[in-house]
Amino acid sequence: MIKEIIINSSSNQTRVAITEDGNLVDFFVDYPENRRMVGDIYLGRVARVLPGIRAAFIDIGMKHDAFLHFSDIGDRTKQFQDMLGDEDSDVDDADDEESKANRVNGNATNTAEPVITKLRKGEEILVQITKEPVNNKGVRVTSSVSLPGRFCVLLPFDNKIGISKKISDYKERRRLRNIARGILPPNYGLIIRTVAKDQSEDAVRDDLNNLVKTWKTIEATAKSEEPPSIVHQDLSTTDSVIRDLLTPDISKVFVDSKKLYKQIKNYVEFVQPALMEKIELYKSSSSIFDEFKIEEQIKTLMGRKVSLPSGGYLIIEHTEAMVVIDVNSGRYAKSKEQELNSLKTDLEASREIVRQLRLRDIGGIIVIDFIDLEEEKNRKKIYDELKKEFRKDRSKVSLLPMSDFGLVQITRQRIRQNIMQAMKDVCPVCGGSGFITKESHLVYEIEDWLKKFRRFSKEFSLIIKCHPSDANRLKDSKFIKIQFKYLVKLKIEEDSTIPMGKFRFYSKKKGIDLTDKFK
Repeated sequence: MIKEIIINSSSNQTRVAITEDGNLVDFFVDYPENRRMVGDIYLGRVARVLPGIRAAFIDIGMKHDAFLHFSDIGDRTKQFQDMLGDEDSDVDDADDEESKANRVNGNATNTAEPVITKLRKGEEILVQITKEPVNNKGVRVTSSVSLPGRFCVLLPFDNKIGISKKISDYKERRRLRNIARGILPPNYGLIIRTVAKDQSEDAVRDDLNNLVKTWKTIEATAKSEEPPSIVHQDLSTTDSVIRDLLTPDISKVFVDSKKLYKQIKNYVEFVQPALMEKIELYKSSSSIFDEFKIEEQIKTLMGRKVSLPSGGYLIIEHTEAMVVIDVNSGRYAKSKEQELNSLKTDLEASREIVRQLRLRDIGGIIVIDFIDLEEEKNRKKIYDELKKEFRKDRSKVSLLPMSDFGLVQITRQRIRQNIMQAMKDVCPVCGGSGFITKESHLVYEIEDWLKKFRRFSKEFSLIIKCHPSDANRLKDSKFIKIQFKYLVKLKIEEDSTIPMGKFRFYSKKKGIDLTDKFK
């Protein structure tokens, strides 16, 4: 398999695509108004403690207070707070760095119930962002601060050593554990990441020393600042992709910016010189995303309809509570056997759904309506196919077997806004619904208002202000009939500030707004 990282940089945004055999499997966008926040460390102040919902809200200087659930209050919180005021534990296993070990990626996993009564309103607390804000929700934070590096994750005040579960070789795990014991300073914990496999002790030590220096800087900043304030800003999306995903199985990294190319080369030369030859500057005059056929694949991310190879298709709908995916067979009918046709389409859909969830970075609750299958063994095939495909996903995923109604329920870890939310704004015309009011209903609403108006007023001349597109639709014979019916002269004026489907009625004589008076 040819796995490549393609980086396109412009004056106001950087886009990173990861492909496998030319197929887009991961996509990230980094731009000023959507800066990556996961991993940033803040000195905050406890604003509220709410035992009823088992959470506290922390003022970190943002529009909304940060959400700190009691399960994210780590055992080390008291030590961090003592720091603001003035023997190694051998862990048998640690989750992979993208989940338990690397809390920077959004997975604080303290299962022990913390002593919550020690968290009081007004006191200072050091917290780290684990989830970015979504819609009207603020960021989610943890008090278990961790610093990820290339080969390891530093855990201040933890005194534990863990090895990524993805390193399965027993001898390699033991070697890395011995290295960690030998280089780890007192009062620190360490998680060895997957990319540390087969790395020398010097490489791991250098990475650890850099993390310790970073922590010392954070410690000094936290002691000198007043809350709320940011004390450490994690890497940008592009830098974090290189740090976390540039592994020996990557064939090439193509970059179309000289400045970014030099930055990446300098970083890779410092942390893993053996991968230097994989970094290449793209020099063609044509767009790098066009050259690698990335642009046309990105377009599928924006649509609600996704085609399947056999002729079926998916419909992906976003709602406030969940994402709903409908699987349709389209015109596919290769076999006369309906069950086989449905199974073929559902299996194709399973693979494409997992790919789309990764590409669009969709998290939260996902419900999939597959084509009905009668046989239990076929339903299990769909469930097994989903499980197999989700093994490629770095985010934490839970799924249930297919129900009797053909539904599969999934929860996928949400760390940031999905691609649609990050790249698109709500339509100012339809308000995000995707629908506009029909002309007949517009006329009905105007007529309904005029009935109430005529009962209480003797004015005979009004001005209707509405969106330009509504104004064009109302200039017909139906509108003239209304004027005769209610003995009123109506003048339509265009106003682009008024949403489609809405009207404001003004007295022509007095110039006052009458809309709400006769609702």
